[in-house]
This record gives sequence, structure tokens and C-alpha cells, in this order.
Amino acid sequence: MVWFLWAVMFVGMVWVLLGQLPAGWDARMPLPYMIALTPFLWIPLVLCAAAAGLLHEWGLMVCLLVVALAASTRRIAYWGTDPRPGRNTGDIRETNRETSRETHRDVRETSCETPRDESGVDGTASDVVDARSVDTAAADMDHAPAPVSLTVMTLNCRYGRADATAIVDAVRGRGIDVLALQEVSDDLVTRLDAAGIADLLPHRQSGEAKESDNGGYNMIFAAYEPVASEASAVAIPAADVPSLAIRLRDGQDVTLASAHPKSPMRGCRDWSAGIIGLGALAQHAKQDGTIAVVLGDLNSGTDHPSFRALLARGFRDASLTQGKGPNLTFPRWLPWPRIELDHVLATHGLRFSEVASFPVPGTDHLALTARLEPSRETHRTGVSRVRGGAL
Repeated sequence: MVWFLWAVMFVGMVWVLLGQLPAGWDARMPLPYMIALTPFLWIPLVLCAAAAGLLHEWGLMVCLLVVALAASTRRIAYWGTDPRPGRNTGDIRETNRETSRETHRDVRETSCETPRDESGVDGTASDVVDARSVDTAAADMDHAPAPVSLTVMTLNCRYGRADATAIVDAVRGRGIDVLALQEVSDDLVTRLDAAGIADLLPHRQSGEAKESDNGGYNMIFAAYEPVASEASAVAIPAADVPSLAIRLRDGQDVTLASAHPKSPMRGCRDWSAGIIGLGALAQHAKQDGTIAVVLGDLNSGTDHPSFRALLARGFRDASLTQGKGPNLTFPRWLPWPRIELDHVLATHGLRFSEVASFPVPGTDHLALTARLEPSRETHRTGVSRVRGGAL
């Protein structure tokens, strides 16, 4: 029995060390899946530690508990200190953001409602007034003030089977400004249009559909008119990475991309290369003086060396940075155990808040949302840049 417990401890130690391999070395079957299960190793290890305690094998018990703690370290990191420096100093910024959000939502709702003739009389004059009202509302939406902050949402649609009505309801109910979808099909787009997605998010960019896509192509929708867009912002061995660039109120450009690296079962090397390759977006943002945001099912988490290599290129993870626990997004049908495969990443210059996950019928992933707002340093830099341009 004692030798069995020592063997469990040794296997657990080796398993944990797999997560310390250099980036790219995890691109070998079955390492991606084994590493993804590392946060759950504490369960058998603690049980074995209890058995060792009953046998009065105190040294063995301590070793098992140490390995269990090591297996949980990266998951525990999600409960760090909230990085937001203080609630009082952000009250004014919070109020401005909410006012902007409500104003934007009112404009969007006005644009999708056609004025009705209360008298019930049909006539040409009434039709002309209705048409002018719709045109005016659409023009107001196109010339809406630049946003102070952005509320984003990402969802893997599972071969396009996600409930389109539920997606549109979530966009409306949660005040989503940018929606990133993965595994999209033409049929899903048709259903989204029928559900009214264009009334809420009139701007869109999709990747090119290819036979090599992993489950479907990627799309990104926005409420604000983009200053730039690309069908694929970076070349990775997976579906195209469509992007939209939105200018914030302080003059800062934010490029948001919808990404979906391949799963390991579609090729471990492509899986790792796709994750690490997204780091080029951070490098481009640094060169251009912009901010890059990656939204999507990245098929990896902080236990994977390839994902940590992506973060090392300049990205920060919303759930990890918020410090209020992980937002576990896969699989949807199991409340436990789940892992976090879907992420909101951003380069320096944005703060995260209100990061949350929730289920959407028809898909095997949970949706992930977050609010992004400029950090203090970026806000001051943006104001200075705007004033300098005005002079």
C-alpha cells in the first residue's frame, strides 16, 4: 500500500512538471489533454495523502500534499487581488461609462423601431415620415459618439448550432458592444440576421470560409463603426482571424479579433503554433501604438506552456487579471469538472471588469463576457494626443 502511494506521488509530480515544458514541447499527444487536467490532480493526491496519514506515513503525506498544492497553483492564481486601485476614484468614470452605454443602447433601439401611425390611417405621408425617421435614426447610429469603454462577448457556436435567438437576446440584455463568434456557419448567420443582430451590432467582419477551418469560420460584430477591418489579422494554421478596429473616446484605437486555434485532435503542432502565433497581434499593436484584444476559444489555458508563451508576448487574461476566480467555459453540460478554454485577452492599456460566463443553448461552450476600459495611463496619454492634434 505504501509503495502504491509513493507511486501515485511520483506520477503526480511528473504530471505537474509537464506544464513546465518549454512552449511548443507540449505539442505532442496526449500532453495537451494531460496538462489540461492538471488542476484536478489534487483530488486523488489529497485522498492518497489521507491514506498515508492513516498509515502514519507522515513524510509521504507531506509529499503528496505538496504535489497537490503544486497541481493547483495556476488555478489558485485566479483568486488574486483585484487590480482595480479603488472604487471611489472610479465613480465618475463608471457614471460616464453607464451614461454612454445607455445613450448608445437608446440609439440602437430607436434605429430598429419603425414609428407607428397612431391614428391607424394608412397613407403616403405617413410612409414618408416613417422612412425619414428610420433614415435619421440610422444616421444617428453611424455618427454616435465614440465609446468610453467596450463590453465584449465571445462564444464558440459548435459547428453553427448555437441558438441564434439566445445570442441576440444576450447581446441586447447585456449591452454587448463587440461580439466574437467561432465555428460559424452560413446557416447561423442567416438565423442571426433573422433574429435582429444587425439592429444591435450593424458592423461585421468574417473570415474566409475554408475546408481547413476547425468547425467553421470566425466572425466579429460591433455596434460602433470601425476605423479599420481585416478578414484575417494574423496568419495561423487555423480558421482566419477577422478583426475590427474601434476608436475610443480618448482617441485610442483598439483592434479586436475573433480567434480559434485548432484543437489538439486536429494536429498538435498546428494547435501550439496557432496559440503562439496570435502573439503577433500584440507585437503589431506595440509597433502601431494601438491596443490588441483577442476574443475566442483558444483551446488552452494557463497550465499549457503554449498559452503562457502567448501571454508572454504582451497579452493579459481578463479572468486572471480580475482576480475573482476562473470562468470555466467547457463543457457546458457539466457543472463540474470544467476547464477554461475561452478567453478575453488584451495588451496593456485596458482594464478588465465584470468578467463572467453564462450558458447559451445549442453549443458545448459557455459564452464569456467582459468590460474593457482604458487604464489611467492610457487615458492620460490619449487625452494628451487629442489635445496635441487639436493644436
